[in-house]
Amino acid sequence: MPFTTDVEQEDDGRWLAEIPALPGVLVYGATREAVILHVQTLALRVLAGRLEHGESVPAIGDVCAVGA
Repeated sequence: MPFTTDVEQEDDGRWLAEIPALPGVLVYGATREAVILHVQTLALRVLAGRLEHGESVPAIGDVCAVGA
């Protein structure tokens, strides 16, 4: 199951993206496309760190799905 990515634009024009299932995976950026790319990159880094430390991770296939 892919992780859901929440994306929204702040009042000041910045974009915010987060993956609620992965605490701390939250980024701000200038464009919607940029925050989606950066939040997915951060999610993969968090999952890689968990693997390196012997922690469980979900099956890795389709990792991220972007919500509306």
